[in-house]
Amino acid sequence: MKKEYAVIGLGRFGGSICKELSREGMEVLAIDVDEDKVNEYKDIASHAVIADSTDENVLKELGIRNIDHVIVAIGDNIQASILSTLMLKELGIKKITVKAQNDYHEKVLNKIGADQVVHPERDMGKRIAHNIISNNVLDYLELSDDHSVVEVKAGHKMIGKTLVDLDIRARYGCNVVGIKRDREINVSPMATETILDGDILIIIGEDRDISRFEKNLVADDD
Repeated sequence: MKKEYAVIGLGRFGGSICKELSREGMEVLAIDVDEDKVNEYKDIASHAVIADSTDENVLKELGIRNIDHVIVAIGDNIQASILSTLMLKELGIKKITVKAQNDYHEKVLNKIGADQVVHPERDMGKRIAHNIISNNVLDYLELSDDHSVVEVKAGHKMIGKTLVDLDIRARYGCNVVGIKRDREINVSPMATETILDGDILIIIGEDRDISRFEKNLVADDD
């Protein structure tokens, strides 16, 4: 079943996450107190609503309990960010990712139970969105507007199979340019190389091809 996401706060970072998740075909509920921002995303996200995420009753009315993963991307209002995270924890949200403004903010978020804290100044929205879709995506580097390099943990569908078996280039249009195993890196691995549990693959290709590869071979087991 397709996971559902909510993005609270549609500034530059939250907007970037919302656009990328929507582009990947995910169900996204976009939330902000600013009507103009919500209007900007009503044709991008599955649903876009004006709402105060620090109000527990409002969150309940939005059906936030049914969301699998909530991203709190509130801009400069640290108090609203912390209160929203607390409300979401109390409502039993399975996974909460929160944007931190600084190290102090991060410490508080970790203490109150945020599952993942990110610093968008250090982590670009695209990389984080791919990590949100699958914990197996470790890193994502844009080479151009439509080509990227991605590091992924071998998914369960890949383990024990050779690169010939997986036929990644023919099926997905991507190239495996390296395999990290323990502390060794195998550059330009042979087609007969068998993928082992714990291997990290370095993939290069067009973004749309990488997305298909991630969804079919790398997506989390759950």
